[in-house]
Amino acid sequence: MNNTLSVSSALLSETESIDRILHHVSANQLSVAVWKLPNDPVRRLLISRQPIRLKSETPLEELPPGFIFAPFDRSKESLFLRADYIFAFDEGTLKVPRSAQEIDAVAWLLQLPPPPVTPLQQASGDQARGPSSPQSKAAFLQMVTRGVDEIEKGNLEKIVPSRAKTIDLAPSFDVATAFRKLCDAYPHALVSFVSCPETGSWLGASPETLVSVEQQRIFRTVALAGTKPYLDNIALKSVAWTQKEIEEQALVERYVISCFKKIRVREYEEHGPKTVVAGNLLHLKSDFTVDMRAINFPQLASVMLGLLHPTSAVCGMPLEPARAFLREHEGYDREFYAGYLGPVNIGSDIHIFVNLRCMKLQDGKAIAYAGAGVTADSTPEQEWDETEMKFNTLLNVI
Repeated sequence: MNNTLSVSSALLSETESIDRILHHVSANQLSVAVWKLPNDPVRRLLISRQPIRLKSETPLEELPPGFIFAPFDRSKESLFLRADYIFAFDEGTLKVPRSAQEIDAVAWLLQLPPPPVTPLQQASGDQARGPSSPQSKAAFLQMVTRGVDEIEKGNLEKIVPSRAKTIDLAPSFDVATAFRKLCDAYPHALVSFVSCPETGSWLGASPETLVSVEQQRIFRTVALAGTKPYLDNIALKSVAWTQKEIEEQALVERYVISCFKKIRVREYEEHGPKTVVAGNLLHLKSDFTVDMRAINFPQLASVMLGLLHPTSAVCGMPLEPARAFLREHEGYDREFYAGYLGPVNIGSDIHIFVNLRCMKLQDGKAIAYAGAGVTADSTPEQEWDETEMKFNTLLNVI
């Protein structure tokens, strides 16, 4: 190993490295993903010169190391950011490179000029646009009322209407600083920043695993639903959930199990539901695990991803009537909100999350997104309040 390179890279702080890379990416119209997995102190960053447009049938297991970014609308293509350069940071510094690929990446980083003093509000051009007009409270309440009516008629079991909220960012807002704040505030979430010329720049802290594979063997997914505000020092075992919230989470559980049944997977473990903390919120969560080697199903993640997305937690049940309802009544394109994202085949693992608690950064503004699970027992005002709580997951931090 080049000793000079090793010492020089160790002297680069995480802050300096990420700032330097993001400014370079922004200036050169490259694509970047920065992320931290739940309960993992290591933060990672990759640069992709040219994202790949994936077809839905492309198996995750056959992709090179990279980061996937998919929209809510499954008829649209996903983007895959192949890792041309990849970096890891731990305890505030760039990790010393070990492999030849890591050494090349750090050598490239060291030759980048220091970033300008101007804060970086976004790291890529924004061709895609957010909602053309914000949804009024009255319109959202009316949408929830219509959803409850459809449920009472027997046309739907559940619907998940969403809305977008646009805020002005402070002149001092900086992407790298916001990312670090979210990492500190939400250690149990996937914290991410993704920016491509094709998608714009997205920042988020998602609590919901869609599919994951550890060491090419253990498959995981979750059923997450129900929302309450989190209060400091609350005893999780004492949290009381309403029948509406319990049934909402149970619908998501049944949806996951129905996907297993479709592919005749019976050998799964289910644990929960239990109360979990996600930032300023509480949710009900059930965990599902499968030993893929034991059932000889090496592409289970790809198959389940195709079946699960979009889950009933972000769309509704039954799936097609719920999607039709949202297309008619939401009044805007969700783009990548409630889609999915995460690292693929980095360290032999796959970790894909639903893109929740996210915002799009655009023209000095942040467009935040939030949805609410509507069942027969829902009241419109309470669902509005739930979206406000979810907005605050990010807005209170940044």
